[in-house]
Amino acid sequence: MTTQRPGAREWLALSRLPGLGAVRLAELAATASAWPDGWLALLPREAATALRLWLDHPGRSPLTDEIARAEAWLAEAPDRHLLHPDHPHWPTLLAEIPDPPPLLWAWGDLAALAPPRLAMVGARRATREGLTNASTFARELAGRGWCVVSGMALGIDAAAQQAALDADGTSVAVLGCGVDVAYPPRHHRLHARLREPGGLLLSEHPPGTPARAAFFPRRNRIVTGLAFGVLVVEAAERSGSLVSARLAGEQGREVFALPGSIHNPQARGCLRLIRDGAVLVRDVDDIVAELTQWLPASSPQARPGQLPAGGESSPGDPLLRWLSGQPTPVDTLVGLSGLGIAECQRRLLELELEGRVAHAAGGWVRLSGA
Repeated sequence: MTTQRPGAREWLALSRLPGLGAVRLAELAATASAWPDGWLALLPREAATALRLWLDHPGRSPLTDEIARAEAWLAEAPDRHLLHPDHPHWPTLLAEIPDPPPLLWAWGDLAALAPPRLAMVGARRATREGLTNASTFARELAGRGWCVVSGMALGIDAAAQQAALDADGTSVAVLGCGVDVAYPPRHHRLHARLREPGGLLLSEHPPGTPARAAFFPRRNRIVTGLAFGVLVVEAAERSGSLVSARLAGEQGREVFALPGSIHNPQARGCLRLIRDGAVLVRDVDDIVAELTQWLPASSPQARPGQLPAGGESSPGDPLLRWLSGQPTPVDTLVGLSGLGIAECQRRLLELELEGRVAHAAGGWVRLSGA
């Protein structure tokens, strides 16, 4: 093999090796070891043996048929993708969580990953008020250029995602099944809409994988990991939404919650979150105020893809306009500047070589005097 870093086929193979979980694969990816020798030297013996068999004798490796099936599915349509840590559209925020998925199957519009993202979660058996609140917040967030991330579940999830798309915004659904499986079945129309411009379906499971109860708690770490924060719209005291909120807190994400009546069982989870330190939310401004570090200082409500009014005040690359002393992820810079991810990364590298920006934990910062 001549590649220095694993590509899509290689990541497919790595994800199917025995004895390797998400945490160990993330640790190996972080070493930036050369492919394949550097990886072989670090892999556990059983995994290294399986990888060596695939590399040297692919006809004898069970990985070959699995990869062929995956590549056949990807080749069926141009909007099918396999994202991996070396893919230009890989969400860099996932590097901040301890157990990122080794790869993500994607079906839809990859541009949906460009804007800054907020997760919205809540009760499956939502009240009418909860559904209305979910739709209202999602529409306004979409109007301000935020992407709504959720799990396409019944209730709050679906209401938020549908409202974001209806507002000509963007939405990403992370599924606990293959991206080609509409689950729950009654959401087949929403599933189809998420494959159109502005929508994107993601899953760590191969196409054709049926929904299983054990997949959904794991799915939640990706929903929150993709976002800068999570808004819990409505939740009972014992619910998956509180698990998502806990995961978000562990991942260093901001947790927001809508208050509700103490007499409403579906509001008690949110009240508990607020008691434990979540940000009480009355309107979208409360969210934006907590996440201003992800937006340019000159325009706290600027929409992704829009340049600041008034033109440049910084010499040189206009990308500097979107950077400050607070780390800004590449995903956000892409959305704010309107640049493609490859062009954005190229410019950041040039600015780094010039000593005007630096990479820090959580993104890129503008250096003093740049």
